Amino acid sequence: MNRISVFLSDWQVLFREGIHFTLSGEEDIEVIGEATSSAEALKAIQTNPPDVAVLNTNHDKLEGIRVAGYLRQNFPAVAVLLIMDNDDDEQLFMALRSGASACLAKDADPADLIEAIRAVAGGERPITDALLRPVIASRILDEFEEFGIIDEQVDNLLAKLTPGETELLHQIANGTPVDRVCQALNISEAEASRSFGFIVSKLVTNDYVRQVLAAAQAGLLPAGIRNRLAGAGATEFVTKDEFTAFKESLRERFRSLTGDAA
Repeated sequence: MNRISVFLSDWQVLFREGIHFTLSGEEDIEVIGEATSSAEALKAIQTNPPDVAVLNTNHDKLEGIRVAGYLRQNFPAVAVLLIMDNDDDEQLFMALRSGASACLAKDADPADLIEAIRAVAGGERPITDALLRPVIASRILDEFEEFGIIDEQVDNLLAKLTPGETELLHQIANGTPVDRVCQALNISEAEASRSFGFIVSKLVTNDYVRQVLAAAQAGLLPAGIRNRLAGAGATEFVTKDEFTAFKESLRERFRSLTGDAA
């Protein structure tokens, strides 16, 4: 039996050890390392990537959320489960945008944590359930409105919501229960769940592109992007041709994520 390898990181040692103790009783899960900070965790994960990284969002610096974004781009096989010190809509939204696969508060039941670890290790993204919160649905609509403004300046590079996805979010943002939303839109809850997955994929990728564009506008791209654009010998600045090639690669990525819905 292949065991799910898990790396744990949390600034509260007793909490982290509690998770370790809980997971040690599961035959299909193996904790392969621990750290006190997300920065320490990242170094270890880069050396020996686990199936699942359980990171604290860290409400002061949001380190875990930034690391989740880095892992999403550079180690996509590592599923990230973020732990919030408290259930917080703002952190949950940022976790969504980072590409994390799941997000739980520290007062979650241990059985829910175990279930989430198994789910994300299998490729599921429980974090999409966050879209059922009206405040989150509203934030996502606002985000795509901002993306639309940016998109006018970058030759339709960013993914857009379909009319159906937009209406789905509007209904949820207005506080309508999901079963009534599905009835009104004549879709099943399974179809709504798939739409949530597409929406989150677009949100994550668009936010990444926005960061790239901001860096490009400043004349300098992060080292990780420079390396993907020009290889190990990349110079500090990116040429127009290199950035154009990168834009084209992002278009292809949108197509694979959204099935040409973009």
